Amino acid sequence: MKTLVWVEHDNAAMKDATLAAVTAAGKLGEVHLLVAGSGCATVAEQAAKVAGVAKVHLADDAAYAHGLAENVAPLVAQLMASHDAFVAPATTTGKNIAPRVAALLDVMQISDILSVEGPKTFTRPIYAGNAIATVESSDAKLVITVRGTAFEKAATEGGSVAIEAVSGPGDAGLSSFVSSEIAKSERPELTSAKVIVSGGRALKDAATFEEVLTPLADKLGAGIGASRAAVDAGYVPNDYQVGQTGKIVAPEVYIAVGISGAIQHLAGMKDSKTIIAINKDEDAPIFQVADIGLVADLFKAVPELTGKL
Repeated sequence: MKTLVWVEHDNAAMKDATLAAVTAAGKLGEVHLLVAGSGCATVAEQAAKVAGVAKVHLADDAAYAHGLAENVAPLVAQLMASHDAFVAPATTTGKNIAPRVAALLDVMQISDILSVEGPKTFTRPIYAGNAIATVESSDAKLVITVRGTAFEKAATEGGSVAIEAVSGPGDAGLSSFVSSEIAKSERPELTSAKVIVSGGRALKDAATFEEVLTPLADKLGAGIGASRAAVDAGYVPNDYQVGQTGKIVAPEVYIAVGISGAIQHLAGMKDSKTIIAINKDEDAPIFQVADIGLVADLFKAVPELTGKL
C-alpha cells in the first residue's frame, strides 16, 4: 500500500505534527510525503531526511503558498491516482484539507485515529474520548487524519530519498489569502511543550491568571494553557485553550491549576505522562485522572510551589 502524507510546514521548516503522521502511515505501507507550498525546497530537503520515507513529492507553486485547502485538495486528489491512502495530521490545516480530499474521491474520511489495527482498520475516540471505537473502511482509497499525541514521532534524520517535482491544478479561484495575525511568544508551543501549566476559571481574572501562573511557568520553562471556561471568561486568548474544542496535548508534565476537570477538558490532556492537579474541591473530577493531587487554595499553594523551585 502506498500512502501519501501531507507535510505541515510554513515554507521554511517542517512542523512536528507531520512526524507522528509519518509513523502512522508507516504502519500502512510505503510512505510518500507531499510538500506543497511556495519557495519550499528547504522543507522538501528536510522531509527527504525523515526516517522511513520512500519518496518526497514537491509541488512548488504560488497557489500553495498559504496551504489554502481549496487549492491543495485537488492536487492531493490528483496524486491519489497512484496512492492508496492519504494521511494528514489532525491539525487546523489537516482537518481543513482532508474532508475536501475525501469529498473529491467520494470516500468516507476516518478522523483522529489513535492506532492502526489492520490495512483498513483503525481505532478512534468517540464521546469526548470516553470510548474508543474500532472502525473498518470499505472504501478503495483511505483518507485519514492522525491524532499527533497517539503516535511516536518519526526520526528527522536517517533517510535520504529522491525529491520528485509534481504539479497540480493550481489556483482553484475559490478562496484567497487576505492576512494572518500570529501571536508571538517566547514560550514553547502547546502541542510540542514538554511541560504545561494550565489555569481554570478559579483564577478570577486575566491579571490574576498571569500573576499566579506566569512565574511558575517561567521557572519550569513551560507552555501556558487554559480551560475553555477561562478562555470564555476572557482571561487568555483562544490559542491557549486545551480540550476537545481546543488543543490536544500530551506533555511529560501537565499541571492543572484551578481546573475542575470537565469531560471536554480531560479529552484534550488525559494522555499527558504525569498530571498534577491543584484544586480546593476534593471532589473535582480532575483528581480522577491526576497522578498527583493537591487539595489546597491555589492562591497560596502555587506561589509557595514557585518559591521552592
